[in-house]
Amino acid sequence: MMPLGCLSELARRQRRWPGHAIDAMRVGLQCLTRTTDSLRFSYSYATSCADVPEVLPSETPLSDMLVDSFGRFHNYLRISLTERCNLRCQYCMPAEGVELTPNTELLSHDEIIRVAGLFVTSGVDKIRLTGGEPTVRKDIEDICLHLSGLKGLKTLAMTTNGLVLSKKLPKLKECGVNALNISLDTLVPAKFEFMTRRKGHSKVIESIDAAIELGYKSVKINCVVMRGMNDDEICDFVEMTRYKPVNVRFIEFMPFDGNVWNVKKLVPYAEMMDKVRQRFKGLERLQDHPSETAKNFKIDGHAGTISFITSMTEHFCAGCNRLRLLADGNLKVCLFGPSEVSLREPIRAGVDDAGLREIISTAVKRKKDKHAGMFDIAKTANRPMIHIGG
Repeated sequence: MMPLGCLSELARRQRRWPGHAIDAMRVGLQCLTRTTDSLRFSYSYATSCADVPEVLPSETPLSDMLVDSFGRFHNYLRISLTERCNLRCQYCMPAEGVELTPNTELLSHDEIIRVAGLFVTSGVDKIRLTGGEPTVRKDIEDICLHLSGLKGLKTLAMTTNGLVLSKKLPKLKECGVNALNISLDTLVPAKFEFMTRRKGHSKVIESIDAAIELGYKSVKINCVVMRGMNDDEICDFVEMTRYKPVNVRFIEFMPFDGNVWNVKKLVPYAEMMDKVRQRFKGLERLQDHPSETAKNFKIDGHAGTISFITSMTEHFCAGCNRLRLLADGNLKVCLFGPSEVSLREPIRAGVDDAGLREIISTAVKRKKDKHAGMFDIAKTANRPMIHIGG
């Protein structure tokens, strides 16, 4: 007989998704597993993060493949197309670079489209292409064209350093890319060269302007804030939004292998907000979607907006709806978690779509309720950001 708690879980899922087929045996196994795992997690996964409330999916999932054991529905997939990059940003990789995965062990064009199709038919409606630097992949336009043609996909976004984007953007827009995040950590050309170990500041600015001119309504500028490096430019970036219809996103410095993270380099959200409030009046908080990673604000009289991504000091794990497919075909269910599962190996072993769905579902169900907190993350082995994807 199924335990009472598991029966309650079954009833709760049936109320949540009326008319959706619920596998009672799977629910029972998940419930029992969660019960036995909870004691282990209480010791091995202690964190200062707040308790995670239940997050209901905004729409009825097409299947339970993308629903984890905490009720989070993952309708957002980030796909890393390459580990290669034409910059060497200090927070992304060590100075000596990283060892790249051989091309034969990276997902091919057809493998990317196949896996993406499985996710979209299961409920993913947003895909973001990352890297490395996605624009250095030679078949980027063709990949975008095929992905944008997937029925059910609403948003095809790209995160890029903007170095060559201005030349490629008209074609990428034709191929279906409808949202952009452009990384820019400084407005000072000399500092840009120091932080990225390469030249090209003017090209990034050119790409931002090109995106605006092409009519992109969602142009986000990602700025990783580091103490002693660019924290003196926060208000300069805010000033950029006075005339440019962009969303500047200030990102707390996060620890990854090889980026020499130190809490002293972290500029917390509260401190950044204080700087903005002292300089700008009429700051108003916008309504955030439950799955939003950023705290969003507008300033009276400004064409653009500003946001803060507070991964370290105020996590947003409760609303997480994101999964990551790495360039080598590994699925990563949490940016800060070391656990990965290969999809490339079963694909090349001939596993059919049903088998791949089961592998994905099992990985999603194992996702933890929240990350371990910045100090534990800093001590946990994880890949460099260049391998994971921006």
